[in-house]
Amino acid sequence: MNHLLCGLAANPALPGALVDRLIALALAAPADDLVDELVDTLAGRGDLGPAQVRVLAAHHEDTAVRLAYGGTLTAADVDPAAQPYAAIALLDEGRGRPDWACGLAANPDPHIRWKLASCPELSPDAVERLASDPDVEVVAELALWTTAPVAARLARHPHAEVRCAAAYNEATPPDALAALVTGAGLPSATSCLVCDTKDIPFTHDPYCPDPDCVLRAGAACDGSHASTVHGTWERALRNPATPPDAAVSLSDAPSMLLRWALAERTDLPQHVYARLARDPMPGVREAVAGNPAIGEELVRTLAADAPHAELRLLARHPRLPLDVLVRLAGATRIGTVLLPRIASATVEELEELAAAADPSVRKLVAERHDLPAGVRDALADDPDAAVVKAVAPHPGLSEGQLRGMVARHGVRVLARVAANPDASGALLAELARHEPPVRRAMREIAAHPNATSEALLPCLAAEERARRGAAAHPALAVPVLTGLLDDADPDAAQAAAGNPALPPSVMEDLVRRYADEPGVTRPVS
Repeated sequence: MNHLLCGLAANPALPGALVDRLIALALAAPADDLVDELVDTLAGRGDLGPAQVRVLAAHHEDTAVRLAYGGTLTAADVDPAAQPYAAIALLDEGRGRPDWACGLAANPDPHIRWKLASCPELSPDAVERLASDPDVEVVAELALWTTAPVAARLARHPHAEVRCAAAYNEATPPDALAALVTGAGLPSATSCLVCDTKDIPFTHDPYCPDPDCVLRAGAACDGSHASTVHGTWERALRNPATPPDAAVSLSDAPSMLLRWALAERTDLPQHVYARLARDPMPGVREAVAGNPAIGEELVRTLAADAPHAELRLLARHPRLPLDVLVRLAGATRIGTVLLPRIASATVEELEELAAAADPSVRKLVAERHDLPAGVRDALADDPDAAVVKAVAPHPGLSEGQLRGMVARHGVRVLARVAANPDASGALLAELARHEPPVRRAMREIAAHPNATSEALLPCLAAEERARRGAAAHPALAVPVLTGLLDDADPDAAQAAAGNPALPPSVMEDLVRRYADEPGVTRPVS
C-alpha cells in the first residue's frame, strides 16, 4: 500500500467512484500500518454514502467506532452483539437504541460494561445493573458520569474507589460531596483497590517493576485506604459543586496537592487566598496568583514582591488594575499573549495604554486584534519592532502599512506580516523571496489562503513544514503539484495527493497504478 493513496483518501475533491475503488483496494490488501491509515482516513471523510459506511464498518470494529463518532454510522447498521463497541459509541452519541443498554450491561466482558458506564441517558434498568456490577471499576466508571440521584447513592458506596469517582462527578449533590470531604454522616469505606489485592499495610513502589500491576504510583493502605481517601479529597476540591465551607476545612492540610487544588478554586473567602499566597510551596502560591477570583488588595500585595513566575500569572488577572498592569509589563516578561484585562479594556483605556512611554505596555495593547483604527494605525507606525510585530497580524492594515513594517524592521516582523489575513498574493510572494529567508514566514505563507503559486514555490525549497504546507495548497500550479507526487519526501508527496487542485485524471491514474502493483488484488469497480 502506498502513502499516496492515503493522501488521496483525504482529498476532498476525490470523486465518489474513486472513493469506492480505494475502499475496495484497502479491504483487499494485506494488513499493514499503511492499510490501517488508509481505512482510517477513508472513514473520516464527510461525503461517504450509506453503502460505503456499511462496507467500512464491517472491516473492523475500530473503524465502526470511528464512523459512529463521526456521525455517519446509524443504529440500523450495527448489531450490538457483533460490534458492542460500535453500539456503545452510538449510545454515547445519543443515536443508539435505548434497549441495547441492558444487554450490554450484562455482557460477560467487563471492559465492555466499563465503556458502557460512561454513556449518558442509559435506561434505569441498565444503570441499576451497572451500579451493582461485580467489577468495582465498572461501578466507579458509572459514578464518574451518572446523574445526581445515582451519584449521591454511589458516594456512600462501601468501596473507596467508587467514592473517589463520585467526588469527581459535578452532578454529585453538594451535601454528598461535603460528606466525602468532612466524613460527617458517612460510614467508613470497607475496601480499596490496594487492600483488595495486597496484604496490608502496603505502600506501592512508584517504580514497581511488575508490568501487570495496575495500582497507581504511591497507592497505600493500612486499613484506612489512605491514598484513595486522599484522591477523593483532591477530586472533591477540584469539583466546583463541592460547597466552599467544606473545601475550606482542608486549607491547612499537610498535602501540598490538596492545598494546590484549593488554591485553584474560585469561590473561597479572600482570607483563605491570602493565607495560601504565603504557602511555602511555589505551586500553591502560583495557583493563587493565577486565580481570577482574588481581590484587588491581594493582587496589589502580590504585585509588590512576588517572584517572577507568580507575576506572569498575576498579569492574566481579568480585573487587574491598570496601574498594576503597567508596572508588571515593565517588570516581567509576559510573552506573546492577549491578556484578559487588555481584551476587556475600553476604548479610552486602550488609547491611554497605547500612548504609554514603555514599549512593553504598547506591545500588550498590540496583541489585541480588534482595536479602533486610530490605535491600530498608531501601533503599526511604532518605532519599537516588538510592538509592530505584535500588531502586524491585525485585520484592516493596508498593504502600504504592511510593506512599511517590513521596510523598517525586516526579518523581525516578517513572519507576523505574512500571517496578516489581508496580505495580498503579491506581498506574500515578495516575503517568500526575502533574503535571508525566514523559516516561520515560509510556514505562514504556505498556509495563507491568499498565497499564489508564485508565493508557494519558494516554500517548496524551505524546511519540511513549509514544504508540506505548500504541497497541500490549492493555489499551487498543477504541473508543480503533479511533480510533487514523485517527491523524495513521502509526507510532501502525500500532501500533494490530498490537494483538491489535483486533476481527477491524475487521481484515477494513481489509483490504477497502485491497484496494478504486483501482489495487490485489484478491486472490482
